[in-house]
Amino acid sequence: MAVTFVVVPQWQGSGSSRAMRLVDGADAIRGDLPTASTRIVGVPLEAGDEQGSGVHRLSSIAMVRDNLALELASIDGPAVTIGGDCGVELAAISHVLDRDAAVVWFDAHPDLNTPESSTSKAFTGMVLRTLLGDGPTALVPAAPLDAARVVLVGARAFDPEEDAVISARGIRTIAADEVGPESIIAAAEATGATTVYVHIDLDVLDPADIAGLGAPEPFGVRATVLVETIKALLARFPLAGAGITEFAPASPESAVEDLPTILRLIGALSTAS
Repeated sequence: MAVTFVVVPQWQGSGSSRAMRLVDGADAIRGDLPTASTRIVGVPLEAGDEQGSGVHRLSSIAMVRDNLALELASIDGPAVTIGGDCGVELAAISHVLDRDAAVVWFDAHPDLNTPESSTSKAFTGMVLRTLLGDGPTALVPAAPLDAARVVLVGARAFDPEEDAVISARGIRTIAADEVGPESIIAAAEATGATTVYVHIDLDVLDPADIAGLGAPEPFGVRATVLVETIKALLARFPLAGAGITEFAPASPESAVEDLPTILRLIGALSTAS
């Protein structure tokens, strides 16, 4: 089944100095997507208010979540959400939780903080924790994600609170140097799910393979390995949905340097579905 691409240039969840570059990144990717199967979700111009939540720009994040949820509800078949920051996954993953999906979370950062544990107060570092049911009240989904359905892949920058949550919740983790088709398929199978949602924060990649990152971390997954792994995973499991986030090129002109890598990832997601 063909996928639908939903472009969501949200920047309000980011804590990076490159936050506004996420808009440029989403726009650059959109330029190479098939027009007939691409939709755009608008993002408010204003930063948004914290509203006493401990999350910067919460009001705008909540607005985008609601707008994206409405758009996804009108789509038949799997959608690939193109961010923007990782906060776009709040609506995208909630949309597929009734599809018996495992969430394979490729990310250099676990995104398992709360407003209380986060030093930045940026929502991008709280997204997975919020999906699990622990987060700002205004953003926690009505039906949280089961931690037993999560596979955390390639994370290598942990805060103490995140380590504790991984241990307490029994979240499956696969280190960057252990990533490959066999390890990822085995972990997804162990969740008992019958479909998969693939989240790709581009900082899971080794910085040698991509420049347009707001928070690069050394010793990441090589791009060729990630593409091969996604293809194999989706040969084993139907795609419930996917997200590609955190492309923040230094300038609109420099985005072209990273687009071949990103388009290979999009190709792996869309052709395997």
